[in-house]
Amino acid sequence: MKATVLLVEDDMASLELAAYLLEHQGYRIHRAEDGRQGLDIARRLVDQLDLILSDIQMPNMDGYELLRELRGNPAMAGIPVVAITAFSMRGDEQAILNAGFDGYISKPIDPERFTTQVGQWLSAEPRS
Repeated sequence: MKATVLLVEDDMASLELAAYLLEHQGYRIHRAEDGRQGLDIARRLVDQLDLILSDIQMPNMDGYELLRELRGNPAMAGIPVVAITAFSMRGDEQAILNAGFDGYISKPIDPERFTTQVGQWLSAEPRS
């Protein structure tokens, strides 16, 4: 069985495209429309999640706040968290990595490369 991924994204088109691409490759996907909902899902599925992909700019709880909450909880601190964001100005990627994200994928996502990019942050043995 492929890995279990939590997608946290407030833009429905981006969320559905990413979910479709990953599901097509056999990944098990959980969706959240903002950071608060993502945190709730992560708490419930902590033992199943292999990766969290999160937008940065979202209502209710942004990606940075979500990351702080995840890293502050020992049970969730080890789950890789990758930012998927339209922030692409000089220095944005480094700022995201400096904040503690494990990686960065720029939007709009490239459907031809997306699943390969995601695979970089998944271990050979899924937790789920």
